[in-house]
Amino acid sequence: MKRLFLAVIALSLPIIAQEKPTFTQAKIKQATVYFTGAALTHTASANIPKGTSELVIKNVANALSEETIRVLAPSSVTVLSAQFTNQYMEEYDTERYAPALRRVQDSLTLLDNQLKKCRNERYSKEKTISFLDDNNALQGHLDGIALSDIPKVMDYYTSKRIELLNSIDEIKTKEETLSAAITKLNAKLDTNLSNGKIILQLMSPVAQKADFQVSYISTQATWYPSYELRGEKLAEPIHLLYKGQIAQNTGVDWKGIKLSLSSGNPNKSNQFPVLKTWFVQTGRPRDFSNARMVLRSNAAPLADLSRKKIAKDEEVNMEESTMAHYTALSENQLNISFDIDTPYDILSNGKVHSISLQELQLKAAYKYYTAPRVDKEVYLVAAIEDYSKYNLLPGEANIVFEGLYVGKTYIDPNQTTETLNITMGNDKKISVKREKVVDKSQTKFISANKEQIFTYDIILRNNKKEPVNLVLKDQYPVSIEKSIEVELLESSHASVAEETHILTWEVSLKPNETKTFRISYKLKYPKDMIVN
Repeated sequence: MKRLFLAVIALSLPIIAQEKPTFTQAKIKQATVYFTGAALTHTASANIPKGTSELVIKNVANALSEETIRVLAPSSVTVLSAQFTNQYMEEYDTERYAPALRRVQDSLTLLDNQLKKCRNERYSKEKTISFLDDNNALQGHLDGIALSDIPKVMDYYTSKRIELLNSIDEIKTKEETLSAAITKLNAKLDTNLSNGKIILQLMSPVAQKADFQVSYISTQATWYPSYELRGEKLAEPIHLLYKGQIAQNTGVDWKGIKLSLSSGNPNKSNQFPVLKTWFVQTGRPRDFSNARMVLRSNAAPLADLSRKKIAKDEEVNMEESTMAHYTALSENQLNISFDIDTPYDILSNGKVHSISLQELQLKAAYKYYTAPRVDKEVYLVAAIEDYSKYNLLPGEANIVFEGLYVGKTYIDPNQTTETLNITMGNDKKISVKREKVVDKSQTKFISANKEQIFTYDIILRNNKKEPVNLVLKDQYPVSIEKSIEVELLESSHASVAEETHILTWEVSLKPNETKTFRISYKLKYPKDMIVN
């Protein structure tokens, strides 16, 4: 009897240890999205038994950093451990037979059977057409047909073939519809079965209903800033619409959540840097010959667009409404964040959602800019002073000027200059031409040296009806070798940067006025040297 009693106890222990876990569904409440990743917060409720138990919280992100899981539970419940899995496990096989998933699986079976029947029917009709088209198969039948009956046979062949082809086309359309429905149901099934699960080991002194809050960081979300710049007149401020482009593929649809966008990086190391010895040594200089000017953009011309003019608000008596009215900006020592006060929906489909965050009026000083040595276009540039107070982030911007969509530019606030220069597009009504003056350019050989003189004329013309102020830039080379001498011969009174040899002219052009500026420089180097 004693042995039998011990055996019964021994058999009962694994049964207790293998008690089925409790399942509950997580509800997402909040998301803080970073440039890479998002901090998600869920709530969940469950009836937990007395003693130790296992709680499986379903419907969390399909990929997350396990070390970032944080669980808040009632004071009477102790969380012994928290684990994450997105693998389908045998002990959760009951999920596959849940009523909702069972309906999906039954629908898949029905659609698969219909698709098989369609394919069989199409195959049979395609074979029938092949039989009709086979001349050898019909040849024996035509020998016994009277000449007067041949048109009837041909009419039958033609009408039958057309009937079969039309039927095949209808079957193919039905197959495509069935395949699309099957794909959609499979995606739904995969989403339900492959969503992440957080497994909690709990200990409770009594059986009770407990509320939990679970938070973690998932890498399957991102956002980036973008802008829309609107300018009407050169004397008026620029209207800037600050936008956030958000996408997520966490496997969980975000519906009615509190949404925040942060410029922080949750994956960045928080270890402070330690400086080590910094060595300097000889090396080849960097080649900047192909570098573009900072103020370049791929914007379309300002004055040479045939696109339809954008309607102004006052003309249609409508006011644009954006999410900017529901967004609060907060700034701390390390980053900035935008908190959206109204509930927001973002589905887990990887598609980009555009959210308006702020509307700003930027006071700007306008100037035209050109550097014809690298780009024979004249650009309108807006200089923004004290731009740090606007909390701008690097991003692409669409430009609308005087009601016309101009193109795109790039805003980079990570500068050390006093003003932020934003390109507003190029203007075809101001022309620039840089041409070599042949009779003032020459090559000489003096003793063991070679001298080359280069001379260029830069011609500016204002074809507008109003005067313009323009910054013109050019340059002559900088020597990095003692054997190569560079001398500026003529600069048309430009200001010259001694280190970079960049020439700058501040030009005022009246309507229909043309001005010419000349740059000339000389190179002297050993005649057996090849200079690039």
